[in-house]
Amino acid sequence: MEQLEIFPLQSPCIGVCQLNNKGYCKGCFRSRDERYNWLAMTPGQQQEVMRLCRGRKARVLAAKRKAEEAAAPQVQPGWDF
Repeated sequence: MEQLEIFPLQSPCIGVCQLNNKGYCKGCFRSRDERYNWLAMTPGQQQEVMRLCRGRKARVLAAKRKAEEAAAPQVQPGWDF
């Protein structure tokens, strides 16, 4: 069953309009085509783009966390003088 939209989805743009190395916006995680065609998309298409963006953001944050953990010095429990 398709969910009816009462309110149109607003653009996920947060005003950080820079591309990452994969061509996605660093602010909203949309591709160029997704940004360009946003207003012409149906609400269902917009929801799908939002779903894709959430996944992209989660992957970027996970990679960033992993890099920070690798760079952090490892403290081993033991003698503390």
